[in-house]
Order: sequence, then structure tokens, then C-alpha cells
Amino acid sequence: MDDKPRILLCEDDENLGMLLREYLQAKGFNADLFQDGESGYKAFLKGKYDLCVFDVMMPKKDGFTLAKEVRNVNGEVPIIFLTAKALQEDILDGFKIGADDYITKPFSMEVLVLRIEAILRRVKGKKGKEITMYKIGKFNFDTQKQVLLIEDKSIKLTTKESELLSLLCSHVNEILERNFALKTIWIDDNYFNARSMDVYITKLRKHLREDPAIEIINIHGKGYKLIAPVDKAQ
Repeated sequence: MDDKPRILLCEDDENLGMLLREYLQAKGFNADLFQDGESGYKAFLKGKYDLCVFDVMMPKKDGFTLAKEVRNVNGEVPIIFLTAKALQEDILDGFKIGADDYITKPFSMEVLVLRIEAILRRVKGKKGKEITMYKIGKFNFDTQKQVLLIEDKSIKLTTKESELLSLLCSHVNEILERNFALKTIWIDDNYFNARSMDVYITKLRKHLREDPAIEIINIHGKGYKLIAPVDKAQ
């Protein structure tokens, strides 16, 4: 299995884009190159990327618009903007959208790679601190044993139930984007996986109904929200 980090590269300058892709591949990354934001977005929906590098000025869909749409699907994937626009307001706009870095042209490819590596190390560090136990209302949820405990009762969860509840707990009292959950757990956000997730949401609601303080609600057009008093323990 190829464990190289996957980079989604969107750059409308054909020569620069090809040079960047070749350089990234030489440095140990898998890089997919697209020359407009529209094709880049379609690729993002189909693939699973560790980091995105977007040129700002692109045809069909500019980098800022592309980043907003990517953020609606996945609120966590790192995004780096490449641009010739060096005005402070442009840079601020990029960070407001949720950019992790903003590099102005011309730039050193070596510097770009160092920044990519720094961001991926930070992301990996966060993932390394996964929570193994949640306190959800009256329940204790052991993510490693995949068990929900309430008083003297133990509820064994399936792997999918456990993964989905872990995501909900990590976004407790916040919206868990539907597409993000699908791509994280099921890899693909197709119709059948979406229906499958709905079934698992129903199962989790049944498991959690013994505590009336806990509720999983639908957020129309967006996803789900786990409403619960929650404490976290490592």
C-alpha cells in the first residue's frame, strides 16, 4: 500500500504546474495536478488528499472559491495558497477562508516543500493524540474497546458505529459535515454509503436514548450534531 502523502495541486500555469508536480514527486509525495478549480474540486470529491496546494487565479473556479467548497466538505484538510497577489487584504482573505499557509510568487520550491512537511507534521501530531475515552452525559465511551458503558450496562459497538460516534464526539455540540464523515469513514460519499450512514445514525440514537440529555439531530443540508454534556479523558 502506498503511504506517500497525497497532494492535490491546482495551478493554471502549465509549465509551473508540471515542474511543481515533478518536484513534489521527487520529494516523496503523490501529487495530482489540475489546471482549473472546477476539475480540482471534482478530483477532491473523488480522492482522499492529505494536503491541497491551490493557485488563487484560475479559470472556471478561482482558488478562494475552490477552498471554500473544499472546506464545506472537509474542514480539516490543510490548504496552501500560491499567488502573485501580495496585497495584505488578499493574504488576509486567504487566511479567513481557512488557509494554513499563503505563499507569494515567485517562490522557492524547496521552501514550499518545507512548509508542506511542517504542516503535515503538525497534522500528524494532532492525530497522534487521539482521545480513547469520552464521557457523554451518563455514558462512558471507550473508543479502543468500542464499548458504550452506562451504569452496569455494556453496549458493544460495531467498528462503523464506533468510528461514527468518535467523529460525533470530536465535534460535540458542533456540526459534523455529512460529506466529511462519509469520506473519513466510508472513503466515498456516494448514495449507498450515505444511506448506510443514516442507518448507523439511527442505531446510535437507539444506543444513546437511555440518557435524555443526549441527542443526535439532523442539520438540513449540512450534516449532524451530537448535543451532549461531554468530558474528554486520555
